[in-house]
Amino acid sequence: MCGIAGLLNFDAARSAVSDNLLAAMRDTMAHRGPDGVGLWRSPDGRVGLAHRRLAIIDLSEAALQPMHAADGRLTIVYNGEIYNHAEIRKELSALGKYAWKTDHSDTEMVLHAFAEWGIDCLHRFRGMFAFALWDSRDKALWLVRDRIGIKPLYYALDERGVAFASEIKAILADPSRRRAVDDEALYHYLSFLTTPAPKTLFKDIAKLPAGSWLRIGADGKVAQQRWWDVLDHARPAPAQTEAALAEQVLHELRVAVRLRKVSDVPVGVFLSGGIDSSTNLALFSEGEDSRVKAFSIGFPSDQASVADEMPYARMIAGKVGAEHHIFELTQQHLLDFLPRMVELQDEPIADPVCVPVYYVSKLARDNGVIVAQVGEGADELFCGYPYWRAMLDLERANALPVPRALKSAGLALLRLAGLGDRTYSERLRRGIAGQPVFWGGAEAFTEAEKQALLSPALRQRFAGFTSWEAIAPIRRRFEEAAWEKSPLAWMSYLDLNLRLPELLLMRVDKMSMGASVEARVPFLDHRFVTFAMGLPQSVRLPGSELKHVLKRAVRGLIPDAIIDRRKQGFAVPIRDWVQDRLGAEMRETLRKFCAETEFFDWPAVDSLLARGRGPQAWYLFNFALWHRRFVAA
Repeated sequence: MCGIAGLLNFDAARSAVSDNLLAAMRDTMAHRGPDGVGLWRSPDGRVGLAHRRLAIIDLSEAALQPMHAADGRLTIVYNGEIYNHAEIRKELSALGKYAWKTDHSDTEMVLHAFAEWGIDCLHRFRGMFAFALWDSRDKALWLVRDRIGIKPLYYALDERGVAFASEIKAILADPSRRRAVDDEALYHYLSFLTTPAPKTLFKDIAKLPAGSWLRIGADGKVAQQRWWDVLDHARPAPAQTEAALAEQVLHELRVAVRLRKVSDVPVGVFLSGGIDSSTNLALFSEGEDSRVKAFSIGFPSDQASVADEMPYARMIAGKVGAEHHIFELTQQHLLDFLPRMVELQDEPIADPVCVPVYYVSKLARDNGVIVAQVGEGADELFCGYPYWRAMLDLERANALPVPRALKSAGLALLRLAGLGDRTYSERLRRGIAGQPVFWGGAEAFTEAEKQALLSPALRQRFAGFTSWEAIAPIRRRFEEAAWEKSPLAWMSYLDLNLRLPELLLMRVDKMSMGASVEARVPFLDHRFVTFAMGLPQSVRLPGSELKHVLKRAVRGLIPDAIIDRRKQGFAVPIRDWVQDRLGAEMRETLRKFCAETEFFDWPAVDSLLARGRGPQAWYLFNFALWHRRFVAA
């Protein structure tokens, strides 16, 4: 796991790529790679690649990057892990065409695989990755992001050329870069707590969507392609008993966990005490000769808004004999971390869970663990959220043959009653518009709430505009390619394309790498995802029990008390802390921000705070802190 950066100049007559700028870009990401640095510039000076190394597989100096092919044609900077690299290396070695300079570097395998199969080599890789590869023969730069979007890749493309990096702050190391807010991206951020790809909150900086590549020629010609979509591969599961399907779920997951144990440095598990992380720990512990290290975050006992999950975490840790480490996170830790949080995020990731993710990563690093398995993805694949169950009921209601005119009349009455900004009014509005009511597993504000919060100028600009614009392309792909067009299939597919890659996985990547720890995600192994998306709604949710088939699969592996307990989720006691010092900090920051900028309307923000809407106020607070650090500075 590493940090990558680079530049390509289109104009050969321009001055060469600056080594000083490349080094400055690279070193903004020192936390992503404390184990080594690298820098390379092409002989003509038009291309430069830079690298910060977090050594995980093949710790030798031979595996340093940028790495070059033996014939000098290809040069790569790579961030990620390909878990089946040894298998592909054997296949390439059997061809008798490639000499290996490293013992078992997956980076070198990528170079040879590209030389042999071109960009189609991606389909052979099983892992998480973002890389940049310069082809000196074809004079082309390839930027690639993995299927699920576990690893980020940002770029700025203009008439001068392209700059790219694992983090936005590296691109901003160029003092000539404009730091302007993309207002449309902000509008969508207020819907989804993050900015949907390919936009970022910076007007001139984009992010590569999950499962996509970008080819940029030295002549300025650009091509982009979505190289993987789960709907192109998911097929209906063969007719089997529920017991047989549950057994296959466990088998596929066991393989995914085993693959993510591959490492030349210590590996552990982040443990919340829920089904997903408990399953990770139990499977990871299988066949281990020594005690597995597990890491948990707890909160003070007086935080009423979050349940204490530590008894369950201790339960599974005790069952498998793990070495269990717990860190108690307080309000003061959050307040102390805010500046660092904003710095690591690059653009707002408005989920307060960023805070415990950082502290659990630091806890792991402080205890000698460099790689950790995490549980993201299971809820989206197996319907683990109570909110989803409620949304399924609404989707069924929306599908009833109720005349549109009657629905419209109902919405008009709600608006007359002053209830037009409520969530149920927004769901009704979507149904009237012929849209699904589910717009993702994390929604911040309704369309009416956003209109009230925005400044008069932005309110006018976005009159009649909705965040359906960001979802519509995903819906089109779903309608064209889904083998089952059930509401649950739509919900999983949407979150696989938006909430997971741009919110949940980015909070994991940015916060874990902030502590120089690599996080791996077994539930998002692409073969496991493909298999899960081949299970019909009738199997994944045959009744009202959340995660039904997954629970059946792991019963006997982890304690029943964990399986059968009420869903809690990895939460932060924001509601409690907003009533204390955090709330005072938020109010003062937002008041000043509204006075100095023209994004939000202060009376509306003040009303939000007065009504105790702490989590929603956090989303605005996160944006204000980001703007102060990255735009106004």
